Amino acid sequence: MYAVIETGGKQYRVSPGEIIRVEKMSAEPGASVSLGKVLFFADENEVKIGNPFLEAASVEGTVLRHGREPKVFIFHYKRKKNYRKFRGHRQDFTEVRIDAVRG
Repeated sequence: MYAVIETGGKQYRVSPGEIIRVEKMSAEPGASVSLGKVLFFADENEVKIGNPFLEAASVEGTVLRHGREPKVFIFHYKRKKNYRKFRGHRQDFTEVRIDAVRG
């Protein structure tokens, strides 16, 4: 059994017991969250496809922790013009354990 959900502008394929990293959420670690926008649901017997979302389906999870991804370096350079720009970026994330997928 699995579902495809949308959260933080990205889509994830999830099934019970998985741990996923999503864009930062405002829930505390240990809190239960509902990842509401279910696009697709499948189990052994049936397949449901939303248009664009499934109203009856839901995905429940538990927030494990918040963190930051490793640094990504951005370097701009133009030859012969003495132009160099160096920046770094670290993206925040929330780690969520999927507890239940209901279709």
